[in-house]
Amino acid sequence: MAVNYGSKRVVVGAHYGLRDWLAQRVTAVLMALFTLLVLVQVLFTAGPIGYDTWAGIFSSQWMKVLTFSVILAMLYHVWVGIRDIWMDYIKPVSIRLSLQVFSIVWLVGCAGWAIQVLWRL
Repeated sequence: MAVNYGSKRVVVGAHYGLRDWLAQRVTAVLMALFTLLVLVQVLFTAGPIGYDTWAGIFSSQWMKVLTFSVILAMLYHVWVGIRDIWMDYIKPVSIRLSLQVFSIVWLVGCAGWAIQVLWRL
């Protein structure tokens, strides 16, 4: 007969752990590198920095695609963070689910707005 010492550990949760931790670090590095790229472009721009200068920085197709990729990375970064906050601190399932759905809708709306802004330049 087997003897059971202690209680069996019950693990609950979504088990995102390492994947989400790594995703947040990778997206943070991507955003930091993009920020440095834009900063270098601004520092090496001659003359006053106004709307025309900013529009010029983001007017090339490769910069629009890179900017949108970084925006998508930022939205994923935000989603992982806010989802973890909702899961950790909001205990009623209905409220937590409502907040998560609202967050997803808001982030998709932000992505749509980013597309509109970038390709209108």
